[in-house]
Amino acid sequence: MVTRRNFLKTATMASAGLALGDFSLNAASYKNIVGANGKVNLACVGIGFRGAEIIKEFNKTGLANVVALCDIDLGAKHTQEIMAMFPKAKLFKDFRQMFDKAGNEFEAVCAGIPDFAHFPVAIHAIREGKHIYVEKPMCRTFLEGELMIKAAKDNPKIVTQMGNQGHSEANYFQFKAWKDAGIIKDVTSVTAFMNQARRWHNWDSRIYKYPTPDQMPDGIDWDTWNMAVQYHEYSDRYHRGNWRCWYDLGMGALGDWGAHLIDTVHQFLELGLPYEITPVWLKEHNDYFYPMSTTLKFRFAARGKMPALDIDWYDGLDNIPPLPEGFGNFGGEADIPTVAGEKYKSSNRNPGKVIYSKELTFQGESHGAPLHIIPAAKAKEMESKLPEVPQSPSNHYANFLLSCLGKEKTRSPFEVAGPLSQVFCLGVMAQRLNIKLEFDTVKKQITNSPFANAMLAGAPPRSGWEHYYNV
Repeated sequence: MVTRRNFLKTATMASAGLALGDFSLNAASYKNIVGANGKVNLACVGIGFRGAEIIKEFNKTGLANVVALCDIDLGAKHTQEIMAMFPKAKLFKDFRQMFDKAGNEFEAVCAGIPDFAHFPVAIHAIREGKHIYVEKPMCRTFLEGELMIKAAKDNPKIVTQMGNQGHSEANYFQFKAWKDAGIIKDVTSVTAFMNQARRWHNWDSRIYKYPTPDQMPDGIDWDTWNMAVQYHEYSDRYHRGNWRCWYDLGMGALGDWGAHLIDTVHQFLELGLPYEITPVWLKEHNDYFYPMSTTLKFRFAARGKMPALDIDWYDGLDNIPPLPEGFGNFGGEADIPTVAGEKYKSSNRNPGKVIYSKELTFQGESHGAPLHIIPAAKAKEMESKLPEVPQSPSNHYANFLLSCLGKEKTRSPFEVAGPLSQVFCLGVMAQRLNIKLEFDTVKKQITNSPFANAMLAGAPPRSGWEHYYNV
């Protein structure tokens, strides 16, 4: 495994060998075949937990034929439900075999798998000419984001979508309408916060080594689970969602929730990449898993007539940010969107965000819930000036499938979701290294730390997985 002690050596090799350019894919095998009855033939990688929820949502649209299922643990209880729902679907443990043996039977792929696994599955799909839906965050390293963005641009017939479902909910259409009408303008700062418990909050931050291996359950293809990252021996501390806790494998609270909180701010205010990322506070920082609490400051330069903007990120149970006068509840739960079949419930509107402009302050929540002007008196004053907000023509899953059928365009394609995910990658690097990062947004290089700059590429891929980085 790669630890902080030896990372600089390996990451420097990666940075030299995996330059950010000259990446192209051969999509000669691209097929725009509509499945039976006007549906999209869909292959699903990851069929338990979040992957299962995604598959159910695709199935509800009535636009998908699920023809192949892939999971490294087909014998586990948490994968049995989806297998029973689609008894005719072909089963695989290794996504590469799924493409080899059933690739001519599907046009699109959905991936509800760990953060570190998104890149190879997405790249493989694009190379095979398949449309690809991948959960957020899109990538785990800055380089992976760069390559995925370029792959999508080089293959415009292939439909891509990142699973930040709010991009098909109320706030997406509201934010655009309010910005076009001049309601949202001159934004100078955003506070985004997620102060609910995380899996690692009861772990010992005095950690000095990776977990002692556990007995591996029967039937798991653990080698494939590791994908392109350096091999980690099996541990319950990695499996079944625990991967999100580790720098090597997941993106922590920022990568998990940032895409649901700052996505519309990032897209419609054209933020791009930050020029500075500062770890303001990291509680119980260590080299292995995420801090108990984190405050990060992202600084974005002025864009045309739009002023410079800062985003302050807060996570941790004891790290609730200062909130403005008038911050509170609006409309009960009726405006909270449905996520994976259930109403998403917040506690005191947390997770949430506050958007500060020169004239107005906006309160928002997660997963596409609409913004509210605060305080209430100001909202009342602005009521007659607010434009009509169009309804979403499709939810996020239907949007992807309709785009595969040529009837819509995805709202969170890799070209949009990639830079947002790269913001999270830079934030995670600041967390891991516990240093301020100065970033050249044109050259896409960190200028104040060779160590951090090498880290943009991440550690070299595991033997046998280098070709996915095909530079």
